[in-house]
Amino acid sequence: MGVSAGVLAIDAGNSKTDVAVVSTDGRVLATARGGGFRPPAVGVGPAVDAVAEAVGRAYAAAGVTSVAHVSACLANADLPVEEEQLAAALEARGWGASVDVRNDTFAILRAGIAEPRGVAVVCGAGINCVGMRPDGRTARFPAIGRISGDWGGGWGLAEEALWHAARAEDGRGGPTALARTLPAHFGLGSMYALIEALHLGHIGNARRHELTPVLFATAADGDPAARALVDRLADEVVAMAAVALTRLELLDEEVPVLLGGSILAARHPQLDDRIGELLADRAPKAVPRVVTASPVLGAALLGLDHLGAPDEVHARVRAAYEGDVTAVRDGA
Repeated sequence: MGVSAGVLAIDAGNSKTDVAVVSTDGRVLATARGGGFRPPAVGVGPAVDAVAEAVGRAYAAAGVTSVAHVSACLANADLPVEEEQLAAALEARGWGASVDVRNDTFAILRAGIAEPRGVAVVCGAGINCVGMRPDGRTARFPAIGRISGDWGGGWGLAEEALWHAARAEDGRGGPTALARTLPAHFGLGSMYALIEALHLGHIGNARRHELTPVLFATAADGDPAARALVDRLADEVVAMAAVALTRLELLDEEVPVLLGGSILAARHPQLDDRIGELLADRAPKAVPRVVTASPVLGAALLGLDHLGAPDEVHARVRAAYEGDVTAVRDGA
């Protein structure tokens, strides 16, 4: 018989998977990193296989064969039915006595708060928002794209920037420096050339995400169209946060609003300032903060919550992941 540990924490995103084996007293026994978790693209079985490879390495390093609880925060677990399907797939692997699957946004939220109470908005490739209270109540959105009312995220921003730039060049829209800066990023001289390269596959579709930093740089240089897109993203972030706070009846309490994902963690001054201004109006008691700790910490803390671990155990695992949270500019 092998040794049992407390929690197997899994944070599986579209681009990478992090796992950690945590003892019941909060020591991080082993960690491992694997590839992206993309069930819609490859199927549930192969997606879980990729996680299994990282789990196997972590278990071997920790000298364990099972845990008391598996806490998995997974990308693409957007609906309860998807969480149930993925939980069944993880239970079949026999990694632990119990399994809990949540959307990966919950990992970012829990990583940034001392207790399970607050709201998190994540903006990376896409955009999502979740909230929780200690009594187990949660707030969330489907967050599966335009059909669920979403706007924003790196992919959406790149698409919007291309739209404005194309129309500026051919005369259907107003002028914007994006018509120059977007193609210049790829060494091209016009939007027509960039459109052609994207359409014919000379520039891979996945490289469109490279245009989001170009958009922010163009906005920082004062371009009105680019600045308007950044302001609209701030509007979306605050709209999601305010709705989640309202659903959880936290709007009138001092409560953290955690900001995570590559775009929000990049600390763009215009975006930070606009979010702070809008939150001050719509949720005056909210305290915006940027989460920089690894999301797998959040998965571990959620697992320890499930086990009823005391505060000192939570503090020990948090200490293993330094650099938790920083205040938003002028916002905390």
